[in-house]
Amino acid sequence: MPITETRHAEIVAATRKWLERAVIGLNLCPFAKAVHVKGQVRYVVSAAQDEDALLDDLERELGFLRDAAPEDVETTLLVLPDVLTAFADFADFLDLVEVVLRTQGLVGILQVASFHPDYVFADAEPDDVANHTNRAPYPTLHLLREASLARATAAFPDAADIYERNIETLNELGLEGWRALDVDAPAPPKSSA
Repeated sequence: MPITETRHAEIVAATRKWLERAVIGLNLCPFAKAVHVKGQVRYVVSAAQDEDALLDDLERELGFLRDAAPEDVETTLLVLPDVLTAFADFADFLDLVEVVLRTQGLVGILQVASFHPDYVFADAEPDDVANHTNRAPYPTLHLLREASLARATAAFPDAADIYERNIETLNELGLEGWRALDVDAPAPPKSSA
């Protein structure tokens, strides 16, 4: 489906709502609120329909983030509405992401975190609520600056405990609580027949 101006706005709005209600609202990432409030999160919607086009978008956005002033753009959410919609394909693609970071000389400078609507941790069942810590409305690559992450974790005394705390938060919330956040992708428009 083409990325029209309206669809682009819907994708960004759904991603922003997920960031605000789930990531910040549940404090899944204690570092997210500050950059969000300062307007330092860049939302990029990829029109890629295949992995080659997505690799081009990823390389371009990594270069943009590397070169941007941190006070202007601290982090980028590269949203992939039309590619890697199957979680297995998305997980396989993450190996290529690591190759791109190495070939671009960005290891130690930038890193990429991953989110997917069907994210499942390797040791979890698909319906385990803990998987929602890495679920987003659309497949998403989160591009982060290593230096900023190091500063943030140094300022947060229990940074190593974030993962476990997030699992506890989601277990307390439960699947119904997650659904109540209403952070899934909007349903596609119904075609008129």
